[in-house]
Amino acid sequence: MTRQRFLEVPSGRLHDLERRLFLKRSLSLGAVSLLSGCSLTDNETVQKVLHAMSRWNDRVQGAIFDPQRLAPTYPASAIARPFPFNAFYREDEAPEVDGEAFRLELAGLVRDRRPWSLAELNALPQSSQITRHVCVEGWSAIGQWGGVPFRTFLERVGADLTARYVGFKCADDYYTSIDMATALHPQTLLALRFGDRVLPRSYGFPMKLRMPTKLGFKNPKHIMAIYVTNMYPGGYWEDQGYNWFSGL
Repeated sequence: MTRQRFLEVPSGRLHDLERRLFLKRSLSLGAVSLLSGCSLTDNETVQKVLHAMSRWNDRVQGAIFDPQRLAPTYPASAIARPFPFNAFYREDEAPEVDGEAFRLELAGLVRDRRPWSLAELNALPQSSQITRHVCVEGWSAIGQWGGVPFRTFLERVGADLTARYVGFKCADDYYTSIDMATALHPQTLLALRFGDRVLPRSYGFPMKLRMPTKLGFKNPKHIMAIYVTNMYPGGYWEDQGYNWFSGL
C-alpha cells in the first residue's frame, strides 16, 4: 500500500502540533516506563497497562481538542479521483441497503426517537465540505461530502447535548462512538452525498458520518442506528486496541 504524507501544517499551527506530538511521545514513554516494572511474558499484565495508557491518551486528546477549530478545506481540483475504497472487506462485499425502505433508528438520550427516511433527512438544511480523509494506515485523500450538519440533526431530534457519547451501528456490523464535542463540531456532517451524487455504496450508502477532525476509521459508513449515551460504548477497532478518541 502506498504511504503518503498526510499532515499539512499551516505555520500558525506549528506550535500546537509540536505540543500534541510532545504529549503523544510523553504518553508512549510513560507506557514504556510502566511496562519496565512488568514481566513482558505476562501478557495479561502488559495488556492491562497498555489499555490504561490508551485510555489516558484518549483523555489527554479530549482535553486539548478545540471544538471550534476547523480542519483545512481544499479546492475541487484537489479531490482524489478515484477516491480510495477502504474497509475491512473487499469493495464488492460492501452492504447493499434498500434506500426506499431505509429508516434511521434512534435510541438513548433522544427526545424524538421516531425513525427517519432518506427523503426526510434530505429535506433538512444541507452543507458540503472538501476535506482530507486521513487513514490510520498512513495514506490520505481529499474528497467532497454533502449532507446534514450533525449538530443540526441532533438538535432537531432533541438529543441530550450534555451527554458524553454518540454511538453508531452500521449495516456491515461495524460500530463506533465519538465524544459529544466532536459530534457538535461545525464540520461534523451526516453525509448523504459524495461530490454531486448520492453517496455510493462503496463510500457508505445510505449515509456516513464525516469528521475531518478524526482518523478515518472513526468515520462510520452504512449507518443504520444512532444513539446518545453517558456509558462508554467502545467501537469495532477500539475494542481491539485502537485509541478511542483518535483525533488529528
